[in-house]
Amino acid sequence: MQTLHISIYVLGFLILLALLFDFMNGFHDAANAIATVVSTGVLKPQNAVMLAAFFNFVAIFIFQLKVAGTVGKGTIDPMVVDHYVVFGALVGAIAWNALTWYYGIPSSSSHALIGGLVGAAVAKAGTGSLIGSGLVKTIAFIVLSPLLGFLFGTIMMILVSWLFVRSTPGKVDKWFRRLQLVSASMYSLGHGGNDAQKTMGIIWMLLIAAGVTTADEALPMWVIASCYVAIGLGTLFGGWRIVKTMGQKITKLKPVGGFCAETGGAMTLFLATALGVPVSTTHTITGAIVGVGSAKKMSAVRWGVAGNIVWAWIFTIPASAFMAAVAWWIGTLIL
Repeated sequence: MQTLHISIYVLGFLILLALLFDFMNGFHDAANAIATVVSTGVLKPQNAVMLAAFFNFVAIFIFQLKVAGTVGKGTIDPMVVDHYVVFGALVGAIAWNALTWYYGIPSSSSHALIGGLVGAAVAKAGTGSLIGSGLVKTIAFIVLSPLLGFLFGTIMMILVSWLFVRSTPGKVDKWFRRLQLVSASMYSLGHGGNDAQKTMGIIWMLLIAAGVTTADEALPMWVIASCYVAIGLGTLFGGWRIVKTMGQKITKLKPVGGFCAETGGAMTLFLATALGVPVSTTHTITGAIVGVGSAKKMSAVRWGVAGNIVWAWIFTIPASAFMAAVAWWIGTLIL
């Protein structure tokens, strides 16, 4: 990769823009971690976001930086990366996130960022700038992550039903109101571990392009810490518009269902993060919630609402890519 001559002010601005995206990621995706625990009445919203934000940050001590490596080095050709590409990718992703947050649509911040990278890179250098293997892995998990969430959520619901078949509803509710605190914490841990690393990958890409660090050097600790802090703060402020869709509109949940959905989602996130795949926490928890609802009976799921969410998933990458391409062009004029 050739070293670019980027002013310290532009470099600082782009790092702040990346952290803004990270903050919005937490803000936008807070509902994924807390929707079930709030909708079942186990925690008040304020307490739920504090719990989620804490475990978002704790992920710094748990996970390796494999997802950051995939985003930073395995999505687009490092040779085409410059401050215009990074600017376009971030603005495209932020714009799509803001739009979907406003309308309460649980779309994927992760895939908005991937779409932003694709759009900005193609706008600059054409489709030859894309790294097929990294994109195929990411796109495959657009389908696999909700399916795994669905599978694990369904299995958890069936297992719990068998284990507690002789228990009274009151006893089951009492136990799972407590256990849901554990499952929500684990889901928030997986959310922080996977999503914060996507922003780390962008900043890493930028620092390598600017010659501040090299591809062989470890990611600076200040980048890791600032990304985890930013996503934790975003979660703390919360994305309330999406909570109702995730926790109530898809299917009605009780504490036992919330526990199974969050546990199934957390299992999927832990697996993907270990493999270095940047997955959507939104896709994952939606699949798990649908799995829990369908384990009871298929009619328990409002398939129309779930279908609308799927359409948002389909449009996320092309829409954010288009916005990023426009932002790339604007960036060449103003940066």
